Amino acid sequence: MLLLGYDIGSSSIKASLVDASNGELLAHAFYPSVEMEIISNKPGWAEQNPETWFNHLVSVTSLIKNQFKGDIKDVSAIGITYQMHGLVAIDNKGFPVRNSIIWCDSRAVEIGNKAFNNLGDSYCLSNLLNSPGNFTASKAAWVKQNEPKVFERIHKIMLPGDYIAYRLTGDVCTTNTGLSEGILWDYTTDSLSKKVLEYYGIDKSLIPSLTPVFGIQGKLTFEAAEKLGLRKGTHISYRAGDQPNSAFSMNVVNPGDIAANAGTSGVIYGVSQVKSFDPLSRVNTFLHVNHSKNDPRYGILLCLNSTGILYSWLKHNIMPLGATYSDMNKLASSVSSGSNNLMVFPFGNGSERILSNIDIGSIFQGINFNIHTKAHLIRAAQEGIVFSLVYGLEIMQQMGIKPKVIRAGEGNLFLSDVFSSTLANLSGSAIDLYNTNGAQGAAIGAGIGCGHFKSTNEAFSTLNSTRSISPISDERLQEVYQNWRSRLTEMVE
Repeated sequence: MLLLGYDIGSSSIKASLVDASNGELLAHAFYPSVEMEIISNKPGWAEQNPETWFNHLVSVTSLIKNQFKGDIKDVSAIGITYQMHGLVAIDNKGFPVRNSIIWCDSRAVEIGNKAFNNLGDSYCLSNLLNSPGNFTASKAAWVKQNEPKVFERIHKIMLPGDYIAYRLTGDVCTTNTGLSEGILWDYTTDSLSKKVLEYYGIDKSLIPSLTPVFGIQGKLTFEAAEKLGLRKGTHISYRAGDQPNSAFSMNVVNPGDIAANAGTSGVIYGVSQVKSFDPLSRVNTFLHVNHSKNDPRYGILLCLNSTGILYSWLKHNIMPLGATYSDMNKLASSVSSGSNNLMVFPFGNGSERILSNIDIGSIFQGINFNIHTKAHLIRAAQEGIVFSLVYGLEIMQQMGIKPKVIRAGEGNLFLSDVFSSTLANLSGSAIDLYNTNGAQGAAIGAGIGCGHFKSTNEAFSTLNSTRSISPISDERLQEVYQNWRSRLTEMVE
């Protein structure tokens, strides 16, 4: 039995083909080979054309077919994971009425802040577990306020994964986890938040019907099957946002489990059985993929916007043509901890939630032209990203998330020994690395959703850690971090 997973990112569309009998990854590909364009017509804006995602999905499926020796029409189920918090709005013919306002767009910050004040912090924190902030509901409200003629054309409001599922099946639906990440879920009633909709003046009819995270969500249409080279009627049986899914792909499903990611965004994600919130919404609580009323699971998400774009910016601006990220990681390891007092504050990709939605930009502080080199810049950037994650982790610890082991995919910045050891040493947590990816996790999720796997334990029975990094005491690193933290506090207060 074959399972296919798609990961709808803002940098590329990824796909993984998995053998359900043994969990083996049979093929993996991404498209395009260069990062997708993010349209930014004004500072803080970030948009993409949803149809571009689907076209790239067709292209990446072709790459999978070229890699796989067998017949891809043997795929029995498809899973989808996607960039969270985006807004896709379609008209009554199913066409997008505008570009998607994606996750790192910060235009709706003030709308969300005003909603938090007007709805009241007591209601927002007890019922929504978050401020409406810069999430999907607030983005829809921005369109209503600033593009009223566009808003009048909206038939349904979707998340990016909902749109891709619609393009594959023709069915318009969403999930409770998706509504929670859009701040459209009331945790006290365990249902759609009517109060948020009423406040923003968004009619309930614009919200798609609910479908389960794991379960038959639709079937591949003839048109979609022809484009992809798959079998008509193939089940779509799993859908989740990229960060909950990334955690799920490493079997992070039980209270106390912790996952981390350092790709496009930097993330620490913890699972709790208890509803909790940060009063300042610097980290956010959503429904986890395996949440149920009788056995609740909440995902506590710390997200840093600028991880991938910072490292990419350094690669393209200070490294010679043809240099790789591996070359950068080697340079980082050639200088000592603390980067000779060079500090990087990696906040140059819109408003940051862990800074209460303040956009301070990215800052390189303490550069000494006599001693600092490319290696120091790269190491300081890696350390700055880790420092930001640890800063957020301190907030999560106040909410009861106390990591002993952090699970992470062996990719992106976790390929750097400097990055991995710095995170282990500062957090005091061992880091277990896994050779898996988000699209592969989505494929496994599809296997659960279609009934092939009876439990997550069965689905991940072949998942094993590739290596582990144990924390060691590093007083110099702790001193550098505390200095960095003090400087950051001065900037945001």
